[in-house]
Amino acid sequence: MKDALRVGIAGLGRMGRRHAENLARRVTGAALVAACSPVDEERAWAKQSLGVQHTFSEYATMLARPDVDAVFLVTPTTLHAQQIIDALHAGKHVFSEKPLSLDLDQCLRVEREAKRFPNLKVMIGFVRRFDASYCDAHDRIAQGAIGTPFMVRSQTLDKHDPSGFFLRFAATSGGIFLDMSVHDIDTARWLLGSPAPIRAYATGTVAIHEGLRQWQDVDNGAALCEFAGGKIAYFCASRTMAHGFEASTEIVGTQGRLTVCSNPRANLLDIADAHGVRNECTPTFYERFEDAFLREDQAFVDVVLDDRPPPLSLHDATEATRIGIALRESLLTKRLIEL
Repeated sequence: MKDALRVGIAGLGRMGRRHAENLARRVTGAALVAACSPVDEERAWAKQSLGVQHTFSEYATMLARPDVDAVFLVTPTTLHAQQIIDALHAGKHVFSEKPLSLDLDQCLRVEREAKRFPNLKVMIGFVRRFDASYCDAHDRIAQGAIGTPFMVRSQTLDKHDPSGFFLRFAATSGGIFLDMSVHDIDTARWLLGSPAPIRAYATGTVAIHEGLRQWQDVDNGAALCEFAGGKIAYFCASRTMAHGFEASTEIVGTQGRLTVCSNPRANLLDIADAHGVRNECTPTFYERFEDAFLREDQAFVDVVLDDRPPPLSLHDATEATRIGIALRESLLTKRLIEL
């Protein structure tokens, strides 16, 4: 058997705990040996629940340990770029949650720095690339099942949270398109064959959460992006759905169409009663993509242990940010943005 990849994780919030549990219990070839968080309770959880031997309040202290081979970054987006660069300089492989950065110059800086360390792997967590249904769609497109793909319609809809939980992060999230639609943007590029973006337009409204106005953000948005070769993508994002979480994508080609999750389902149960015939929906993104997050974590560990290229590049992550920034600019200026 290959030696285990010794992993340290930075960030033990909602998503950090999910990745930490996968690495400690479910990912073959990984050993979670260190965890970093400025929150005492989170470090205590890592020790008590996962048996992590070494915990740190400072990221630099964890990076200095020679028994950490790779780091997982599940930290605020504003920290990603510098933390990736710091990890590379410390000789560590890096997995970082999306997006790479909210700043295009920082994305390009990470790309340049990563080229200086060709033996180290860096992967950004665009989880839909590891979902079984999206992978099936991608494989069928590659096999010519729908001819040449030219249009994608993709949407991410969150169940309405009356508490406005996400408002706490609105100041640093980058807005609805960089925070939510970045997954749809990356998915569309992937399914269309990674074309270069040409121009973009976005609009939006505050339907419920008035507190977003102070951050020049919206709780519902729609956008259109044109790519090279006449390919186009439409994105829709909402934080106010009543029925649950929904991520659905339609890919139109010259000889057919593929649709991923046209009817979001919690399971295969259909309910027929006085209200009609219906099914329940997944409540949040994690229930929908739980298996994909595990596959994503496993894929990164395998990339390092097998010494092969990551399944998506830093340039892919940069392009997702580039398009997201353009959509936010269009939302604010009400203008078509040329890329």
